[in-house]
Amino acid sequence: MDVPVRNIDDLRGEILRLKGLELEQSIAIGQRFKSPTAVFSTLLSLFPRSTNASGTKSTTFFEQDILGLISRFVLPLILNKTLFRNSNFIIKTLVGIVSQKASHFISEESVLALWEKVKTLFEVKEKKSKNPEKNTIPPLSESF
Repeated sequence: MDVPVRNIDDLRGEILRLKGLELEQSIAIGQRFKSPTAVFSTLLSLFPRSTNASGTKSTTFFEQDILGLISRFVLPLILNKTLFRNSNFIIKTLVGIVSQKASHFISEESVLALWEKVKTLFEVKEKKSKNPEKNTIPPLSESF
């Protein structure tokens, strides 16, 4: 409503403009809900997409690397078969949901970084003596 309404003619003109705008918007909404796929995509746009480990929005299920995809199925299965063997249905469902969400943080980079950390813990460190000449025999000594 850019122009203020001062008389009846202005009011009638504004009503006609708003009816035209309503017709325009109803056509746009009708096209938006024309096919089942359009309805489905509209409904999906209501829910925000989850973020992955790097903080960016993931758009598809298959955008994860192969290790992330495998962990989506293997992690709940292993947890429910080992740690939560005698748990009830609700606990197993919650474990499945939480492990599905946690699988987004499992990627090849995170597994390789964890492997490097574990590997450095078990590496044999060479002991360096403070005085390297202490354990050696002097060159002109007569010790046999």
